[in-house]
Amino acid sequence: MFDNHIHSIFSTDSRMDAEDACKRAAEIGLAGIVFTDHVDYDYPEFDDSFYIDLNKYFRFFRNLQDKWRGRLKVLIGVEMGFQPYVVNQIKQTLNSYPFDFIINSVHIIDRMDPYTKTFFRGKTQRESYERYLQEILTSISAYDNYDIIGHIGYAARYGDFEDKPIRYADYSDIIDEILKAVIVRGKGIELNTSGLRSDLMQPLPGYDVFKRYFELGGEIVTMGSDAHFTEHLGHSFMEAAKYLRNIGFKHIAHYEKRKPVFEAL
Repeated sequence: MFDNHIHSIFSTDSRMDAEDACKRAAEIGLAGIVFTDHVDYDYPEFDDSFYIDLNKYFRFFRNLQDKWRGRLKVLIGVEMGFQPYVVNQIKQTLNSYPFDFIINSVHIIDRMDPYTKTFFRGKTQRESYERYLQEILTSISAYDNYDIIGHIGYAARYGDFEDKPIRYADYSDIIDEILKAVIVRGKGIELNTSGLRSDLMQPLPGYDVFKRYFELGGEIVTMGSDAHFTEHLGHSFMEAAKYLRNIGFKHIAHYEKRKPVFEAL
């Protein structure tokens, strides 16, 4: 298996040393890891701290690839944070660098961050989640130069609600729109196991969403831990793979030079 979503010290919210991540990945038997550090333009309250010197980024990880060649496949990705008014910057950046893998993620909605709770102020749970899901739907067609939609359900980790998860049954209409839009564009969705380390007690999105994705004909699924610490690499991957098999998925994917590579589950 590959861990397709991890963050090194190039991400301002991570302190994970990339060399240590490689050592840990090899120890637990991963075939490869994909560094997907954050690029979020105009991130509120953080100014330019979510920018990366991508020339330095590629030099560093090319050297790391050479060091680990034959022992662990190290791939270079990015988690690109979507906001509708920075799409031109997103396009310019993604067209300028040879990433292996690009995650299209929504972290900020209406210039507000669920992580800092500002997004939820003055909204009901339904209003919050519907607005978040609508922004994911917008991101899918706003540009095309990405591979998968990241951590659908991210906002639910941070709301102060008694019953937190975004469940398919409660938001089926808009989730169907999201999944159909992903499929028709030849993109995939991520099974992000960070939710299993939180009080959500389910991946992002939940298995009910993956069941519906499969029913609609979705085929491309990547798995990522969203690790910011080495101990989270590959977290709950075997459990998640079992659920995917039970749903009916036969393969899981990782990307090399923007092309999906499928491994049997």
